[in-house]
Amino acid sequence: MATNQENHELTPTEYIQHHLSFNAQGVNGNTTNEGFWTIHVDTLATSVVLGLLVMLAIWLVARKAHAGVPTKSQAFVELVFSFIDNQVKNIFHGNRHAFIAPAALTVFLWVLAMNAMDFLPVDWVAGVASLLGGEHAKWRPVPTSDINTTFALALSVWILMIFFSIKVKGFGGWIHELFCSPFGAPSFKVPKSIGGLIALLASPLLFLANFAFNIIEYISKPLSHSLRLFGNMYAGEIIFMLLGMFAASGIAGTVFGAILGAGWSIFHILIVALQAFIFMMMTVVYLSMAHESH
Repeated sequence: MATNQENHELTPTEYIQHHLSFNAQGVNGNTTNEGFWTIHVDTLATSVVLGLLVMLAIWLVARKAHAGVPTKSQAFVELVFSFIDNQVKNIFHGNRHAFIAPAALTVFLWVLAMNAMDFLPVDWVAGVASLLGGEHAKWRPVPTSDINTTFALALSVWILMIFFSIKVKGFGGWIHELFCSPFGAPSFKVPKSIGGLIALLASPLLFLANFAFNIIEYISKPLSHSLRLFGNMYAGEIIFMLLGMFAASGIAGTVFGAILGAGWSIFHILIVALQAFIFMMMTVVYLSMAHESH
């Protein structure tokens, strides 16, 4: 667990803190990890580069696609497209090809690419960062282990959800749904009994109950959407570091660390793909709910 910073041995805590530090840049030009306007350069750059690489890969396959016997790359891309389209078709009953299916495909491939960066050995990434940027340079390669990335993605879906809800139902319909569902709208008929009069006087409380219920739902959606992906990828990053420290503890540790690391890597392949799939499915579900009325 040596580092090139003054060539001393890092403690496990220092080792983890070193690899979990962001390449942060403040608005005043000072490197910092605090503040609302701090930019994580490594997260932003890696996300943009991976997005461009995914689009480039799809474009290269699409430009060579033909109607005859497909190549292996074309068959793989068609398989992914068909898989995503079928998932959207089973959930979203509307003009899915206009926006929802391409959006789901974009989310799945981009999140999958960002998750897959977790397979890069953290010491290799740290070594390259130190080589290019100096001994104090830091670079976290997994954008989805940064809460800013996952929350930004979830917030984008949340904004689209509100946009489509207003577009489909109209602004008045959206407001009506906000205050009159799921418990229904109160009746303002002339009361014919004491019970009816009490119900009429208490009717504003029904509006408040509906509004509170919907506000809680609106707040919980981006939180659950973002924290699930972030938690899984952050935990995977920690486990890889712990296994790396275990492998550096001697011959026995190296052997068992290699075995455990190989097993976790195989299992993590499923986690990387599954978390991208879950994030994509939740995106489709939320956008589908925006097109439906209570």
